Amino acid sequence: MGAADVPDAFHMLSDYLRSDEHYLASSQAYGDLGLKGLNDSLDLYLERPELGFVWMAYEEQGVAGVCVVGYGISTAMGSVVAKLDDVFVKPERRDHGVGSEMLEQLKEQLRKEAVTRIDTSVHLQNPQARIFYERAGFVPLNEERLSCII
Repeated sequence: MGAADVPDAFHMLSDYLRSDEHYLASSQAYGDLGLKGLNDSLDLYLERPELGFVWMAYEEQGVAGVCVVGYGISTAMGSVVAKLDDVFVKPERRDHGVGSEMLEQLKEQLRKEAVTRIDTSVHLQNPQARIFYERAGFVPLNEERLSCII
């Protein structure tokens, strides 16, 4: 994400964080700080790209999708892995392949960076997202994600 993309990223992610019922159901557990948290996170990605990045899908009409990728280290694999977060495709662009293409291009980019795995989470009440990810090659871990604000 370059500085020129920040307004697009802010707009897309603020729409997601304000409207996604599954995110909102868990937002207090995440410690959601609203627009301040979003601004601070975008600043961090620009200042510290080694932590991750914001990935956006563009079409002729402009930005169509966005996701956030953070890096981590897997002790199981002994390598860098990615955490895929805040995936959002504009409602009018859903079911047109935008999300699938965004994920395929993201996988290509991460392979070039020697990232060996992508982890994500799906709200338990969001079976459509689970199906989307499984079609993209993700497999369930039979775990539940937990959060602790410190």
